[in-house]
Amino acid sequence: MSAVPLALTFANLLLRPALGSRREPERVFERIVGKAGGAEGDEAFVESFRPLLVEWAGDEELSPIGWQSAQAHVRRHLTNRARIRRLIAEQPAIAEEPIEKPVFVVGLPRTATTLTHGVLSLSDEHRCPRLWELLAPGLEPSPQQRQKAITSARRTLDGTYRLSPRFREIHPMTAEGPEECTFLLPHALVPLSQARLPEYHARQFERDFIPDYRHLKECFQVLQYGRPRRRWILKSPMHTGNLDALLTVFPDATLVWTHRDPATAVASFCSLVECGMVLSRRTVDLPALGATWLDLLSRSVRRGLAARAGFPREALVDVPYSWLGSDPAAGAPKLYDAVGARWTEADAARLPTVSTHLRGSRPHRYDLARYGLTREDVEAAFADYNTLRAEVDRA
Repeated sequence: MSAVPLALTFANLLLRPALGSRREPERVFERIVGKAGGAEGDEAFVESFRPLLVEWAGDEELSPIGWQSAQAHVRRHLTNRARIRRLIAEQPAIAEEPIEKPVFVVGLPRTATTLTHGVLSLSDEHRCPRLWELLAPGLEPSPQQRQKAITSARRTLDGTYRLSPRFREIHPMTAEGPEECTFLLPHALVPLSQARLPEYHARQFERDFIPDYRHLKECFQVLQYGRPRRRWILKSPMHTGNLDALLTVFPDATLVWTHRDPATAVASFCSLVECGMVLSRRTVDLPALGATWLDLLSRSVRRGLAARAGFPREALVDVPYSWLGSDPAAGAPKLYDAVGARWTEADAARLPTVSTHLRGSRPHRYDLARYGLTREDVEAAFADYNTLRAEVDRA
């Protein structure tokens, strides 16, 4: 990792006085709940965030920016939840909105999931959530409200990129571009990319994710209500470990599972996580980072493999990295055909904008050894997955 940007140093200095509230996380949590609208009638959802914030506050290496990020994470989820519940209470017809045959792009991160999502989002017959919508989902806004939300999302991105320029290189994002629904999933793995949270880590493989996916569906119902109904194109590598819950709530979904050598994917993703950790912690233990994410990603994939064994074959589309990573123009029509969609000349004309947008101005270089890992470590952790991947590559 390159030297710490000057902007990051200054930001941490400016925010340092506010770090003292970390010693009273329960009080901070209650303040967030109050401003979000309270917990009445939704205690289970709201209270599920309390232990997360308390543990986050207990990370001794948390930086001032890291503590602000922790509060913002909890605040955004609770505020969005309160808004979604209020809108459905005011207009019960929202709960009847059908989310028909959605497509979920899943798989390991850094396996062209973003490119696959972008390509599928090209069609006028498809609907993908934009970053500005995911940060604050609601009903159709006025032009002024829409512009305000887009401007707010841009400022959030600009702030992140100013503090971590390398993040932009590794994972370019735009306020109005398609983005992953991890932003709406209440208890995804995101906090583990910003802090040391062993208890949260352990709970990830014990919790019932069905309520999380019911919330996710309600968010899409709100975003769809009063607007033209089109097929939803959704994406997050974080879904891979929760496929049973996903298919329980979205039983007619199509799962597009992208594939790539896991040693490459893990090294690339650890590099991305390092960018986040540099922002949120004073020190970053790179071998611990590698061990944490090798465990999380391999366990998620094993859970995904176990779940997919019980799914109907038509619910699954396996996409090797070569389909889009090597030649998007040739792979895109095959992808559309596989999900039962029409690939048109208009889609083909827009394709270069997707692949160009996702390229950073500098090559992304990464190395497993930097994170205390070897190819043998990764291959052992993903042994069952590599068997599947070999079959996909041969098909």
